[in-house]
Amino acid sequence: MPADDQAPSPEPGARPPLSGRARGTHLSAPHLRWGLLAVAGGAVVAALVTLFVTGFKNDKGLEVHNPAAPGSTVLDRQFGTADRGDCLTWSKPERTDLTKVACTGRHLFEVAADIDMSRYPGVEFGPGSRWPDSLRLTELKEEHCMPAVQQYLGGRYDPRGRYTVGLMYPSPEGWKHGDRTLRCGLQLRGAGDAARPSTGSALDPDQSRVYDKGTCLGINQNLPTDPVDCAQAHAVEIAATVDLSKRFQGSPPSKDEQDKYVGEECAKAANDYLGAPDVIRNKTLTLFFDFVDARSWLAGNRKLDCMIGKGADREGFAPITGSARGDIQINGQAPVPPPNNGRSTPTPLPGAAPLPPQPQPR
Repeated sequence: MPADDQAPSPEPGARPPLSGRARGTHLSAPHLRWGLLAVAGGAVVAALVTLFVTGFKNDKGLEVHNPAAPGSTVLDRQFGTADRGDCLTWSKPERTDLTKVACTGRHLFEVAADIDMSRYPGVEFGPGSRWPDSLRLTELKEEHCMPAVQQYLGGRYDPRGRYTVGLMYPSPEGWKHGDRTLRCGLQLRGAGDAARPSTGSALDPDQSRVYDKGTCLGINQNLPTDPVDCAQAHAVEIAATVDLSKRFQGSPPSKDEQDKYVGEECAKAANDYLGAPDVIRNKTLTLFFDFVDARSWLAGNRKLDCMIGKGADREGFAPITGSARGDIQINGQAPVPPPNNGRSTPTPLPGAAPLPPQPQPR
């Protein structure tokens, strides 16, 4: 994510005073955004084209079988008739129970387009051609699926939003029997490689990557991952979601305008969520929130989460166990409320926590 310098004092338009921890280094909104895109193992997502393209019988990826392949009747009957706008789901690691479902229900993949590569000239996809390796499949997804998804969404795909571009492709056995169909689609973005269940169509106007109130995001290498039970170690807890469309219309509001509005809304929402205005301070926590950049705004995204967490001593977030509405431990220890010396609590810095690693472009 883009890097910001550390800041010893609040930026213009900083958040109103909160009864939370006031000091820490500046975690810019772009850093927070990319921090939330961190993958398990500590690496930061650097290229969308590398997601969800894996090999045969790999439970972290997506695959299909050719009708000529033995034992694939259920899978191929459903997948072979899947069309643009259809939603697919499965429960078995081998995906032999793959089926079409209504997009309003729980699903794992929404089809944006199917592409018959046998229609392309040349020998690469002709009879007897070699099954493409993972690198070539990644290139095919970039070449065909990214444009297909943009067309499916009317040009509103937001690579920073809740969805990532996915690819379903023939297995080596299916390829051997002549299957050259690629199906491009959308999956709910996760921190790891496994598909996450979604409800609702990606065609809905807002693709904001937000979570339900009370959700805790797990932690790996000091960075947030996918939702977990709040009793497990986590990086942040969602206190509320703010809808910018209630204040701003038309062109994208500036970061300072967003900071002021979202800061005020998150402060009120966090106090309501926690039950008292001094909980954040007494538990040595900090209120975090992101901002919507111009690209996401133009894609139609208007929502941001108010997140409660604790900055780590060096970088990222400290692990918390327990909901902030009850007893918690930070780094395995119960928080010690700071002394009340009668002085006012300074305004927290925007996203007061050390900087997570910056993603490197590929």
